[in-house]
Amino acid sequence: MKQVKQKTSMLLLLMMSIVLIVSGCSGNGNKNNAEPTKEPAAETEKPATTEEAPSTELAPYQISLVYPGTPQTDEKKIEEALNKILTEKINATIDLRPIDWGAWDDKINLMVASQEEVDIVFTAQWNGHAKYVAKGAFLELGELLEQYGKGITESLDPAFIEGAKINGKNYAVPTNKELAALGGIVYRKDVTDELGIDMSNVKTPQDLDAVYAVIKAKRPDLTPLYTTGGAFNSHFFANYDFLGDSTIPGAILKDADGTTVSAVEQIERYKEYLNLTRDYFKKGYINADAATTQVSSSDAWKAGTVFSTLEPLKPGKDAEVASAAGLSGKLAQISMSEKTVATSETAGSMLGISFTSKDPARAMMLINLLHTDKDINNILNFGIEGDHFTRNGEIITATGNTANYNPGSAWMFGNQFLNYVWDTEDPEKWAKFKEFNQNAKVSPGLGFVFDSEPVKAEVGALANVIRQYQRALETGSVDVDKTLVEYDKKLKDAGVDKVVAEKQKQFDAFIASK
Repeated sequence: MKQVKQKTSMLLLLMMSIVLIVSGCSGNGNKNNAEPTKEPAAETEKPATTEEAPSTELAPYQISLVYPGTPQTDEKKIEEALNKILTEKINATIDLRPIDWGAWDDKINLMVASQEEVDIVFTAQWNGHAKYVAKGAFLELGELLEQYGKGITESLDPAFIEGAKINGKNYAVPTNKELAALGGIVYRKDVTDELGIDMSNVKTPQDLDAVYAVIKAKRPDLTPLYTTGGAFNSHFFANYDFLGDSTIPGAILKDADGTTVSAVEQIERYKEYLNLTRDYFKKGYINADAATTQVSSSDAWKAGTVFSTLEPLKPGKDAEVASAAGLSGKLAQISMSEKTVATSETAGSMLGISFTSKDPARAMMLINLLHTDKDINNILNFGIEGDHFTRNGEIITATGNTANYNPGSAWMFGNQFLNYVWDTEDPEKWAKFKEFNQNAKVSPGLGFVFDSEPVKAEVGALANVIRQYQRALETGSVDVDKTLVEYDKKLKDAGVDKVVAEKQKQFDAFIASK
């Protein structure tokens, strides 16, 4: 396959010039942003202020921030520290509302369905962002960004803003972080050193077989490969581009040049990785509860029972995982896929404002501060200086109390380039992030987001089928041949061919418009 390498500057020019048009929607207007059944209270209760207005002109308001992650022991202490700053700046306080990863999807679905009043919610292309936009869960942010998000638009690479749009509009603010994607593993280097395992020749998932066999035999206390779903078929590892929403069937390969949309279950790479994962599961390399566990990989790392996990890599990912798990200096990483850029990266971590928010303007003010205020950003991500860490310039060191607030979620919030760097990480981390974003293979689907409105009934039916089969299959927990045949039939019965055909139609028009 032709591997076209693009410089970041070329990517940015491309992104700046793309007009994000989702085809196949003529006469559809903004139907993708269906009106919620409840009129957003925020439309009438938005404070009449500007971004520069002093906090004394604003009524007190508590902003809820909902995101996936393990609740932290010192969460209330962090809220108090943030409230001192937020009260002065925007006369607001914060309610941190982490939801365990294992329960995240169900709870967010319920939150949207019940129209629970919340303000800011984590969202991402791989986590159903377009689906929630279609349901009217998130507000369109154009005016809010213009009036209260100047710090965001001035500091965030335009590629993120453009690449996160749906029908030309933003419904969430991307995190300022790495722009490219790369799949691989993070593993216990201290264990491979101890057992004399040479990792220098490990280049592919298949190469892990011999390594995992030794780990299983000599370190039975460790799970060779811990996963909670996806395994080698995770979109970041297998380089699938689902063209705007990985929860809706129909994909191309990011690391290839083809533009034919297929149900991922029909792609040869998918079947190959299913069989490999099943082989590893039967050999006891993968945790037996992979299809049902609600214990996130980060919590499993903290428990000290894991040898390796599959991860979306970036410079220093191993050090980040190690720091959060209390394993500093003990982990390393190996890349196993081609570095790519697609819409899934530009929209891979975002904060949206719920249509139920009572004060969308204040919510945007907080998101803006997360992109511009170093103190607020680092308190949320790392805790309180002198308590959860000590600091020397930009370098921070753990304390005896670090474990009580160490969420490991810096990639979710605001501007990562404001983050301090742990003393166990490369002090040149952020310079290497910029270098990492260069020379990535650009997906043919970059900038395209599928509009599911014409097939929304089928998308809903397919979601139920996917929920029933996908996780068990992709973690290797069930027989591949028998289950995949059954899964394919259920997908066809639910309308997968119609959805893929509609996605192909829209994608063809998008390509023709460039």
